[in-house]
Amino acid sequence: MNYFLTYSVYVIILSVLMGISTWKLFKKMGYNPLFAFVPFYNYYIIQKETEHSKWWVILAYIPIVGPIMMTVFHLFLMKHFGKTSFVQKLLTIILPFIYMATVNYSKDADLQVENELYLTEEEKAEGKKESFLGSITFAVVFATIVHVFLTQPFGIPTGSMERTLLVGDFLFVNKWSYGFRMPMRPLAIPFLQGTMMDTGEKGNPKDDPKSYVDAVKLPYARLLQFSKPQRNDIVVFNYPQDSVHTAIDRKDPYVKRCVAVAGDVLEFRAGRLFVNGKPETILGDQKKQHKFIATTGSQLDVPALYRKYGFLPVQEVQTQTGYLYDFQGLTDETAREIKALPQIIDLKEHIWPKDSAAVSLKLNAMHDGYTKHVDTTQSIFPINKKWNQDWYGPLRIPKKGDVVQLNQETLPEYRWIISEYEHNKLENKNGKIFVNGQETSQYTIKQDYYMMIGDNRDASLDARFFGFVPEENIVGSPMFTWLSVEGLFADKSSSYQPEGKKIRWDRMFKATNTGEANKTSYWWVAAIILIVFFGWDYIAKLFKKKDSED
Repeated sequence: MNYFLTYSVYVIILSVLMGISTWKLFKKMGYNPLFAFVPFYNYYIIQKETEHSKWWVILAYIPIVGPIMMTVFHLFLMKHFGKTSFVQKLLTIILPFIYMATVNYSKDADLQVENELYLTEEEKAEGKKESFLGSITFAVVFATIVHVFLTQPFGIPTGSMERTLLVGDFLFVNKWSYGFRMPMRPLAIPFLQGTMMDTGEKGNPKDDPKSYVDAVKLPYARLLQFSKPQRNDIVVFNYPQDSVHTAIDRKDPYVKRCVAVAGDVLEFRAGRLFVNGKPETILGDQKKQHKFIATTGSQLDVPALYRKYGFLPVQEVQTQTGYLYDFQGLTDETAREIKALPQIIDLKEHIWPKDSAAVSLKLNAMHDGYTKHVDTTQSIFPINKKWNQDWYGPLRIPKKGDVVQLNQETLPEYRWIISEYEHNKLENKNGKIFVNGQETSQYTIKQDYYMMIGDNRDASLDARFFGFVPEENIVGSPMFTWLSVEGLFADKSSSYQPEGKKIRWDRMFKATNTGEANKTSYWWVAAIILIVFFGWDYIAKLFKKKDSED
């Protein structure tokens, strides 16, 4: 169903509930009871009668923001009828239409006319408290609007984009870069992505409470899409194969470089990337790095190397003759400098052998023992190819309108596209393939796909593992780094960690997605955001004062 048609259905349902639970109250306020059923106008009347800003009504019908504002309006209405105790306010918040209906159909619901001349000191103090809470609420609403509809903060917890984006970088993401993707779960707790907190098994999000209502959902829609991801863009997207969240916009956010777009042919040869048969273009802020194995006669001073090179995740293993060091990602220059250290006996770049499939198995417990299953999260995509991180492809990226052939050889490549990303019923029975109950040997691709791969190629869980990224999963592109803290996130893949926490002042407010070695500073944008955010309460009071004078 169309996004806005589905949205309209929800608005009608809410308006019917509002009307059923408040029509008598509207009549007591001197209005036609039918007005309680009219979207927008019913809340406009509440704002008018309770002497609050009428333009706030617009906010009541914005996804995610709407439930907050509707709750505020319900509280205004109940206060107008004298329901001001803590319990009454709590019932209005958690059971709005049920409690308002109870008040609506009761015999003692009378209008409470408030006159400041007759207010007690306690009532005046309560009014000041409500004014303060109102300011806080509106600040939350304003921040939510910015977070949902303009830009979202995003942290870098892993080293997959080193040394372009560093572990501990915090970015602002522009949600309009590739057109704004409308929220798909409109009933959600602001600022939370997928889950509220880790309440069950540590590190297992499947048993954690969700931060959104999954049953209330809207289809995918994108507004004002004037451009699509291009090769070499750094892109924020929702992880396609998230097994916890079915809602696309609630899946875990990832950031990688878009190395190939729909219609391109991608290939890795000995760890080097080729697109459409040509070597990749290396941008000014992008450093090629690879996995190196070092053999030493004695232990290296890895903390000193960390201090010198910043990011240097490494696994250290003691052997009978010395030490073995598995460096996750070294640039050619860094590798030469480390190779010159007196302890180094040998330092070689690690390249997977050609035609050696990177397939990982996991054990699933059964009542009569264990069964082996392919672990698709740690296996090269697609799982039936003899590919690995360094020898990969050639693989053509699906494009909208492509007609692809379906057989037992190609099915692993298109399985997720057909069944998960484009929402069809896919069956593979007795060597025959069925899509939506019809046997077929071909399928027409419904949207564009992309390959997102980390700059730190040998330490990146990227499209080589999880496959194509659908267009509907694209969030936007990073604008600038607003904070960068070294040592903030622990690297589980390394035997050593940075010493302490340190702010990287030289990265603050620097542009992210320009590809330039010397990036522009956007401190003035950050200043405007801070001024607007913290000055909003003052601006709102000025408007309120003007309204009072008028």
